[in-house]
Amino acid sequence: MGLINQSYIEDYIRDLLPKREGILKELEDFAKENSVPIIHPEVAKLIEIILKTGTYKTILEIGTAIGYSSILFANTNPDICIDTMEINEDMIRLALNNIERASLTDRINIIPGDATENIKKIDKKYDVIFLDGAKGHYIHILEECISLLNPGGMIISDNVLFRGMVASNELVKRRKITIVKRMRKYLEALSSDSRLETSVVPIGDGLALTLVKES
Repeated sequence: MGLINQSYIEDYIRDLLPKREGILKELEDFAKENSVPIIHPEVAKLIEIILKTGTYKTILEIGTAIGYSSILFANTNPDICIDTMEINEDMIRLALNNIERASLTDRINIIPGDATENIKKIDKKYDVIFLDGAKGHYIHILEECISLLNPGGMIISDNVLFRGMVASNELVKRRKITIVKRMRKYLEALSSDSRLETSVVPIGDGLALTLVKES
């Protein structure tokens, strides 16, 4: 069984997707071989479609890892520029190399350090914020994310169902209780805030799409 769906459903959906080529395929292989978490294929495709059908030009990403998502997003539109935050120095080195190989150093900027602190120092606006960092910290940076978005902007939050634990107490592992509690609080905040409209989509490990309403 997959993370939140039956494995046969995941396999079928993924088999329908075109196979990656070039650097994205290389990074997928590297991630698999080295147990580096990257966005699931069906999640990646959904976000690609969202970015291609909108007028999004500026993205803030929390959680660079090896740079896979940033490169993927940048490839959807030549006008997109991305700031991406990462705390792990080894990941930063890998990401910088991968971004250079993808010829995207002019459009992808890595901000090193703790995102919960760095996000407070930003003085620009974004069209999209993609959350894919430490899951227990989503709730801690929600207000900053809302304030950094342009009117009509979107927050895309990955892994919000966290292996199904967020939806079912029976699946919760003791060492993950704090993360699960914080993620439930985060989803409740997204769903109850009058400034926001949110849809939680049960693909990958759970994806929340949140629109910040225009005043």
